[in-house]
Amino acid sequence: MSAEWVPDVLGEPFEQLTLPLGVDDEGEVVATIVRLLPEHHTLDRLFGDHRPFADVDVLYLHGWSDYFFQRRLARYWAERGARFFALDLRKYGRSLREGQTPGYIANFTDYDADIGAALEAMGRRSDGKSERRLVLFGHSTGGLTASLWAARHPDAVAAVILNSPWLEFQLSAATRAAIAPMLGIHSRIRPLDLWPQVDAGFYTRAQREVADPDDPVDIELAWRPEQTNPVHVGWMHAVIDGHAKVAAGLGITAPVCVMLSARTAVPTRWDPELTRADTVLVVDDIARAALKLGSSVTVERIDGALHDIFLSAHDARNEAYRRLDWWAQAMLGRD
Repeated sequence: MSAEWVPDVLGEPFEQLTLPLGVDDEGEVVATIVRLLPEHHTLDRLFGDHRPFADVDVLYLHGWSDYFFQRRLARYWAERGARFFALDLRKYGRSLREGQTPGYIANFTDYDADIGAALEAMGRRSDGKSERRLVLFGHSTGGLTASLWAARHPDAVAAVILNSPWLEFQLSAATRAAIAPMLGIHSRIRPLDLWPQVDAGFYTRAQREVADPDDPVDIELAWRPEQTNPVHVGWMHAVIDGHAKVAAGLGITAPVCVMLSARTAVPTRWDPELTRADTVLVVDDIARAALKLGSSVTVERIDGALHDIFLSAHDARNEAYRRLDWWAQAMLGRD
């Protein structure tokens, strides 16, 4: 196991570090942190770095059945002076070991160990505190993870940015509340039973259809399969418990930006319209749930965007970066 930063699969200048987290009944447990540091020039050392995010650390958390591979997003932050880090959580991506159940976790608080180890590797305290400002950036399930962590660590985070965060159950809050008790019992007795698989692979196809040859994205299918990894009852119970906490109000004290597609499309069969909508979440429900995150929440709706806003078609993707830059400069930029 590496105890030092080594070259990452994304190529130079990306680096990665393995973070040991002990063992469980499936063996060795690790997380993996990836970093892209800003370039510094002689004048920066003489007169200081005056880029807007020079005192910012960004920590990115990926979604379900996913890992970090978004080079352009990392470059956005590093070019503006921030130190960018991304975490492949335990049993995902770079952190997945043979014989492990991909992505499985029974309680989102277990990720405190992953995030704490990442923060220490970033030169911060495990609770996130530092002289540098911390931005949590979460996508989909990672958006739920980031929101719950920020609520438990109210003084650690300067801002939270969420890319299509999974904040509410797709079949409505009423359905979530109705099934939660039965799911809780089932998860205690047989947590690894399978949840119905509903992904036909259309979301992956939509990403391929809109891929930009001038901004290529390489996907490792062993870490991000065409269809999602099998979903287990115990994991789904943890997700629904997180949704219930959001619905009750998280009270995040830092400003929050929630970025969503303008609309949802139900992927029952292939249609080109699936390349211009979120086919994973009901975005109107997520927009309503987002208002329970904290007292300062901005919701940005991007016309033509996919579930991962930053993998959308060219125009929607550029609009997403424009909105991100507007919000980040307003909330984090230095005079």
